[in-house]
Formats: sequence, C-alpha cells, structure tokens
Amino acid sequence: MRVGVIGAGYWGSKHIRVLCNMENVESVVAIDSRPHRLAALTRSFPAVKAFCSLDDALGHIDALVVATPPSTHATIAMEALSAGKHTLVEKPLATSVEAAQGLVDAANAAGVVLMVGHTFEHNAAVWKLRELVQSGELGHVYYIDTGRLNLGLYQTDVNVIWDLAPHDVSIVNLLLSRPPSAVQAWASRHAHHRFEDVAYLRLVYDELDVQANIHVSWLDPCKVRRVTVVGSKKMAVYNDLAAEERIRIHDKGVSCPPNGHDLTQPPTSYRYGDITVPFVPAQEPLAVEDEHFVECAFTGATPKTDGLNGLAVVQVLECAERSLMAGRPVRLSEGADLVASNA
Repeated sequence: MRVGVIGAGYWGSKHIRVLCNMENVESVVAIDSRPHRLAALTRSFPAVKAFCSLDDALGHIDALVVATPPSTHATIAMEALSAGKHTLVEKPLATSVEAAQGLVDAANAAGVVLMVGHTFEHNAAVWKLRELVQSGELGHVYYIDTGRLNLGLYQTDVNVIWDLAPHDVSIVNLLLSRPPSAVQAWASRHAHHRFEDVAYLRLVYDELDVQANIHVSWLDPCKVRRVTVVGSKKMAVYNDLAAEERIRIHDKGVSCPPNGHDLTQPPTSYRYGDITVPFVPAQEPLAVEDEHFVECAFTGATPKTDGLNGLAVVQVLECAERSLMAGRPVRLSEGADLVASNA
C-alpha cells in the first residue's frame, strides 16, 4: 500500500512517522504546498517522497490521509475519492452535514474506504470505559461530563466547537452506542474576534435518559483531557493526561431513603468504597488508527470509524451551531429535515 499524507503540520507529521514504521506500507508520500515543511519532513524521513500538490501525487498513492485545516477536508477528500483512493480524513469529516453526506456517497460510488480520524475511538482506555458502561458495572448512567481545555491552539478557520468537541462527541457516542437526540450549546468569544474560543455543549440521549456535558476551551490556564461517567453504582474517571492509572473506578454513591417524607431520617446516605485501577494496554491510538485504515484499505472491510460515524459527529456539531444562533436546544431530526429539504 502506498499512502500519501496531505498536510505536513502537527498531525500530518505524526501520521507520516507512524506510516513509515508500518511493515505493510510500501511507501509514504508527503503533500504540502509549503516547501519548507516538506524539506523538514524529508530530512527526518529520507525515504518519504514529497509533492507540492495532490494532483501531482495521485499517481503515486493508493490511499490518502487528509490532515489539512477542517474547512478544506471535504474538497480534498472528494478529489481523492473521485480518483479512487481510499481516504482517511482527520476530524471533523467535514464542516457541514451536506458535505459529509457527499463524501459518504462518493466513497460508496467509488467502492473505496472512507474513514474519519476519531482517534479516541482507537484508544484502549476509552474502550475500557465503554466496557464499564456497557457491562453495567457502573449501574444506570446518570450523566457524563467531559473537559478538553488548554491555552490554545487557536485555529484560523473554525471555532473551538469544531476543533475540540469532535473528540468528546465521538467518545460519548461510543460509550452510549448511539448519537444524541438533541443538542444545546453555549459559546463566547474572548481573545478571538471571529471564532468562539470557549463553549459548553449538552447532548441529550432521550432513549437512555442520559445527558452529557462537554466543556471545550482554547482559553484556560490548565490543560485538561478528562471524561467522567457517574452511575448509580459506581463512578469512573478517564484522564488522558495521566501517565499511569488513566482509568480510575470509584466505588462511591448516594442513596435516598425509600420514604423521603420521614423527616426523622437523614435525607441522603453516602457510600465511600475502594478506588480500583483496571489494566489498560499501552498502545499509541494513532498507530492503531492508521494500521486499521491500511488493513481496511487492503481488505475492503468497513472501518470502525467509517464515513457514517464521521457524519453522525458532524450532525451534532452542526446542530450545536444552530443552537448557538437560535438560543435553544436543537433536535438532530431538525438537522436531518434540513438536509433533506436541500437535497
């Protein structure tokens, strides 16, 4: 398999490093319009071929990783899919539901693999958290809370919702095995005059009676990468910044007396138990993701994070944008109706 990576920036260079170490990748091609980026990459990876445009590189690749700014994802991916190339697109798949659906349709028409780079869905710690949720060890899930905060990195073409929230939306959808039924968002601009740099999303999962709260920020003094799941039996915290003990299960809970009107009894009782740390394999999620992409390209298998997976996340993000404008919750069915009316 000959794999190209378009976009030699932060994520593109990581993909190139991973792909260069994969046995079933015959050659790696770097594509970027900035010659100094290509020069730096080829110094680090002399075997990598370099091209300044996708058109020049198409004849030298069988598959493409798109690691360019989000606003360019749909156009570049469509060109690759139309040329019959298997395509992995970094998150988000596109910046509109209409464009994401177009990529799904194009991949189906060309008979090639379309995959989205929801890296945390290839993370062993996230799958361990999903196991805790799905097995019932935590009990009925009361709510999920996520924080993805840092000072930067400000993007030039999308706001903080489109930049950071795709990670957490995909994680929560994976934990609960479904997309939400409604979204409400609050966001504000502080240091950036054009794009919101702090946002809060509330995802409502009606069928499960669960809500997930997502906090994303480019303007915070502390770097946070955390997912908390609170259940009726136990609580679990996934801290992606922890070198060890990335998952901690807290045997804690609160219960109310069956007769809440008996004022002689305490209103609640609290349980404090052990904290356990399950084993999580040490695997680089990006390497797992890229290996899965190449395997699916070889075999024609459907990726775990396929185009429909990416479309589902884009639908949530688009509804979040509509919620910001309307100042109210937006049901995902409204977004589906809007796409149908534009078709």
